[in-house]
Amino acid sequence: MRELDHLREIFQAALNRIDPYQMMIDHIRLEGETLVVAFDGERHAVDLTGYNRVLVLGAGKASARMAKAVEDILGARISQGLVSVKYGHAEALSRVEIVESGHPTPDENGATAALRMAELVRTADAQTLILNMISGGGSALLPCPLVHDENGTSVRLTLADKQDMTRCLLACGADIGEINCIRKHISGVKGGRLLELMAPARSLNFILSDVVGDRLDTIASGLTSGDETTFQDALGIIEKYRLEEKAPSEVIRALNLGAQGHIRETPKPGAPATELATNVLIGTNQAALLAACEKARSLGYNTAALTCALTGESREAAKFLFGIARDVRKSEMLVKKPACVIAGGETVVTLSGPGKGGRNQEMALAFLAELAKDEGQGLAIHFLSASTDGSDGPTDAAGAFASAEILGQARRAGLSMDACLRENDSYHFFEKIGYLLKTGPTMTNVCDLHMVLIT
Repeated sequence: MRELDHLREIFQAALNRIDPYQMMIDHIRLEGETLVVAFDGERHAVDLTGYNRVLVLGAGKASARMAKAVEDILGARISQGLVSVKYGHAEALSRVEIVESGHPTPDENGATAALRMAELVRTADAQTLILNMISGGGSALLPCPLVHDENGTSVRLTLADKQDMTRCLLACGADIGEINCIRKHISGVKGGRLLELMAPARSLNFILSDVVGDRLDTIASGLTSGDETTFQDALGIIEKYRLEEKAPSEVIRALNLGAQGHIRETPKPGAPATELATNVLIGTNQAALLAACEKARSLGYNTAALTCALTGESREAAKFLFGIARDVRKSEMLVKKPACVIAGGETVVTLSGPGKGGRNQEMALAFLAELAKDEGQGLAIHFLSASTDGSDGPTDAAGAFASAEILGQARRAGLSMDACLRENDSYHFFEKIGYLLKTGPTMTNVCDLHMVLIT
């Protein structure tokens, strides 16, 4: 089907635009002994002669590719380095060590990486420059359970506590901001606490955004920025999703102690440690969306970019996008045919069954269910929902397609959309008819893209 090939091409163009290696190479250069950084009108110049050590650190799905670019730019000027990446996301590096770790649920490798990174930054002084590579996934890939033992109050969270808390949050439908609020307050490095460990060293932090709104205090749980959330906010999220009995008891105890003032809050914007950090946003969902629009236009489609902030339940987002597609098909509302309508963001799935899938596959399945109700059976409408990191939820698929032709194949195969939606089993549904999108690890991550072609 030509339209499905076009959807693949449009998505690939978006991935090409947000390749972290190329973005770093294009916008960072060495001029003599000065490191020059220029992104979107923002310029920074760092005189390397003022430092006797350069450390390269990082966490996230794109951090190894970012570190590779820094190695190619700085070479032997790098003294030491360590980055934590998701399994399968490593690069061949010569001066920066890579630790592959668990995502979205943290594991022992990630905990070891966090401890070693904390030990390394504690050796930094005022003559140390730290270059941090931060991207989506960094929060799970750098788990450092909170340990507090002061003024008669003792808390020692474990990796198991963090793993169980992460599972609870993923299952209840909490969004990334809510998940990261709690992660910050049960961590020894997140929510700006890494900055406190790095002081008095200066840091230049390159950040690839995987959160709607590109808030630096939310990306990777704000490793290098002040935190505006509080222990009380974290308790509010626990109450909102009724996790009091499901979450680990020691986590609940730690959050309560923090809210009562017995555990020090995360550093807030303007705290002394934050003054030592320069944060540079290098890539966003908007950049990917605009590249997708440009490619769609080159293929002959009139384009409409809806938003970079699509959130909420995947199924509801699917209904919204299908409604727009139907309006365009019927009356060319919003954009003339042939049309490509694109949205970006990150939705959630509230789990109700034991199946396998991710938010993008669930959205594609819900979109297909809307096609089945359509009086035209989805004629002339083709859809792709995919994650830019190449792994949608705990699967090896980036997302999935939906169209009238796919609907016909599913019916001939005897597949039940309603049953698979009830079981959250979108992966096996699309796997059986061959309409998963599998890209492999993309080494980048700026949320998701949802693309509809109307011809």
